[in-house]
Amino acid sequence: MVLSGVGDALGYRGGRWEYCTSGPQIHVELAELGGLEAITLEPPEWPVSDDTILHLATAEGLATGLEGEPLLQELAHRYVAAMGDMEGRKPGPTSILGTSQLRPGEPEGYRIPFNPTATGWGGATVGAAMRSLAIGLRYPHAWELPTLIRVSIESGRMTHHHPTGYLGALAVALFGALGARGEPPERWGAELLRVLPLAWDYVESAGVAVGENAAAWSFFGDAWHRYLESRGLLEGCGPPQMPSLSSPAERDAVYLGWALEGWPGRSGHDAPMVALEALLASGGCWEDLCNRGVLHGGDSDSTGTIAAGCWGLQEGLASVPPGLPCCLEHRGRLRDAAHRLHMLAWGRH
Repeated sequence: MVLSGVGDALGYRGGRWEYCTSGPQIHVELAELGGLEAITLEPPEWPVSDDTILHLATAEGLATGLEGEPLLQELAHRYVAAMGDMEGRKPGPTSILGTSQLRPGEPEGYRIPFNPTATGWGGATVGAAMRSLAIGLRYPHAWELPTLIRVSIESGRMTHHHPTGYLGALAVALFGALGARGEPPERWGAELLRVLPLAWDYVESAGVAVGENAAAWSFFGDAWHRYLESRGLLEGCGPPQMPSLSSPAERDAVYLGWALEGWPGRSGHDAPMVALEALLASGGCWEDLCNRGVLHGGDSDSTGTIAAGCWGLQEGLASVPPGLPCCLEHRGRLRDAAHRLHMLAWGRH
């Protein structure tokens, strides 16, 4: 949880890097700062963005221990409340629209209409994915998969009611669960493809905008199939076939090929993809993880939130320069929510 905030604040840099389309430019500025070792992440230059505020809403809602409908109402309430802390944090237009449509406390007030523009064409869809790692921390066990599917889809479509959006939430939640129980990242993508039909079964059984969701369903899975095939990971067996992509310009070019609207990491399908790519290619090196998953042209705080959070599940804080987490905005809340989630997930096992 703490490293997800680190990835967010680092990739955001007060909006300067989130809205920079050039990875090479970001790396020039990073060198001028003295590199990662020289940075202390704290406001006002290094606040967390909307990503962490909404991730905290998810985590703290889950940490109440509520389940079923009461949990979904709680999450809706917390997403609405979180929008009151967005000064200087640049929330996405789809998140703003979605939360404005929520009616927590009313019957099914956590549901909003299907949004045909929330694809990445005309509306960013990463807002559901960036806040969902905590769902995997709450429901890490294989036998909890149906709950993880339900909570990630329902929480995702509270603001991003389009498969390209809420399936990003499912992907990140699933990666969190797999990482929490020690599954290597080489297996995560194949497991996602295995879970997608189960996700469709849930969407169909829930009976909400089934036709619209069906018509838009295939893009997400097709994009992930192409990516995993290109890395030799369709079967979930390593080692992955990773291109070196040693320069920021090379990485920008590849990420652009996965993106919608020329903005890498902005959509629910490609933000988890960039994060997984960084995990697979970094070889256990924190600096390389940041170079690949955080410091690139595009929506770098969203990919950073996911990539750094997943890194924490595998590696912890040992190799992270201490200036990055020590003064992080809301570090205490992130840590406390993580402890409560861990107790709920593992305390009885």
